[in-house]
Amino acid sequence: MHARGLVKRFGGLVAVDHVDLTVPRASVYGFLGPNGSGKSTTIRMLCGLLTPSEGEIEVLGLRIPDQADALRLRIGYMTQKFSLFEDLTVRENLEFLAAVYGLPRAQARARVDELVELYHFADRQGQLAGTMSGGQKQRLALAGAVIHRPELLFLDEPTSAVDPESRRDFWDKLFELADSGTTLLVSTHYMDEAERCHRIAILDRGVLVADGAPGALAAELSGRSVEVHAAQPRRAQQVLARLPNVLSVAQIGNSLRVLARDGADGDDGLAEALRGAGLEAEVRPATPNLEDVFVAATRGADGEDRA
Repeated sequence: MHARGLVKRFGGLVAVDHVDLTVPRASVYGFLGPNGSGKSTTIRMLCGLLTPSEGEIEVLGLRIPDQADALRLRIGYMTQKFSLFEDLTVRENLEFLAAVYGLPRAQARARVDELVELYHFADRQGQLAGTMSGGQKQRLALAGAVIHRPELLFLDEPTSAVDPESRRDFWDKLFELADSGTTLLVSTHYMDEAERCHRIAILDRGVLVADGAPGALAAELSGRSVEVHAAQPRRAQQVLARLPNVLSVAQIGNSLRVLARDGADGDDGLAEALRGAGLEAEVRPATPNLEDVFVAATRGADGEDRA
């Protein structure tokens, strides 16, 4: 999947601003960004639900939006909001979707049986979807999205309303799909989920501000992340946040995580500034993580907190 110069305007608002993307086949590609960054708008353009104002899109060898009708039979789409029928049972929902995608009767029955087993619904086939937990609804929605064996699966913040254990189980299913050859594009605001992706893109105010493997993006921040252990972490945070070379300071337990601005060393002047404020602290380098990448990519030069 490729997109070049992708733009979407809504009146005077530029929601997506000249975005270039390449999503490798059979991979899990993560989409991150603050609320309103253009993630959902971009996904809707890529799958043919929204016409771009400018740019070119090629998905599975098809030109989008011109060939969007042909694409719809080859992709799956799952949103954060449960979109199946709550007054139908698990099996009835899957049978209905199989009919929508035109699966022959015998093939549909075999595919529904397969998904009921694979997604652990054997003892819940007759349960109304509306009576299930958030995690169970999520699994059912994913089963429905892949009933026609799509080559490409779009997931728009699919785990925003479920518990951590259900999220882990869900991601196990995603990697099983990738291993079988399905390409997945997943938008999320969970850093632990983003770290699982083969590759991620970060959008901010419609602009692509980072694109690469999570580990490689974190490595680019080498030397800019620091841990500070202080007896008075709240006071230390106030002192450090005022330093011109500091991009962000976050308290984690009794310690602080400091990210320096681009071009600055993480520990440059921190200990001295704290001593000058009458605070004793231990300052030591930290290994950059994906949260550091996100903060570095989505904060402007004025240090405004957009995370």
